[in-house]
Amino acid sequence: MLDWLHHFVFGVFPYIAIVTLLVGSVIRFDREQYTWRSGSSQILRKRQLMIGSVLFHVGVLLLFVGHTVGLLTPKEIYMAVGLTPALKQMIAIVAGGIFGAICFVGLTLLVHRRLFDPRIRGTSSAMDIFILLVLWTQLCLGLLTLPFSFEHRDGSVMLQLSHWAQGIVFFQAGAAEHIRDVGWAYKAHIVMGLFIFFVFPFSRLVHMWSAPVWYLGRPGWQIVRSRTAGSGVRRPVS
Repeated sequence: MLDWLHHFVFGVFPYIAIVTLLVGSVIRFDREQYTWRSGSSQILRKRQLMIGSVLFHVGVLLLFVGHTVGLLTPKEIYMAVGLTPALKQMIAIVAGGIFGAICFVGLTLLVHRRLFDPRIRGTSSAMDIFILLVLWTQLCLGLLTLPFSFEHRDGSVMLQLSHWAQGIVFFQAGAAEHIRDVGWAYKAHIVMGLFIFFVFPFSRLVHMWSAPVWYLGRPGWQIVRSRTAGSGVRRPVS
């Protein structure tokens, strides 16, 4: 029974979560475009929102990039540039600790603002509060893995996690076996991460798909027209 459960959670559920994220996002965008937003309450506790949001988004973006590159980069590639598993593990511990701390401060500010201001809590949906608490729990689990990482500074467990992630992404059979013996903190962190993927299309997280990345490549000039018809000047975009 435990073997079947392990295989399902770490070998089957990842695909269920990813398919739900992708298909659910498409369906929601097609059928409920008016809900495709993050929802704003910025007129309330604006300073706390600004500080918390900036710290959270910076921290979570760096953590996401770090996890993606760290888990999906084949060992042969970073070994070719002189990066051993042990050194890669220490980089992950230091960077993960710094970025995780930044994200934790920001997310804690957002959770406090959402829960302890009656006006904000009153205008928040149950899913708004739920997803914030899920993200906060996931972040705590991630930080909890750091002490475990010091126990295997040779990078062995990091390699197990990488083999699992690459096995899932590249549809390799038996991917779940790679992490059968890793610590419970890592497994809990993985399960919570997959759960976030699963509930993604049902929460405000869908607004991530609409991040205005295109804004970075906008033209350097905009047309500003005066009241006189047909006239206008070109001004640099600030």
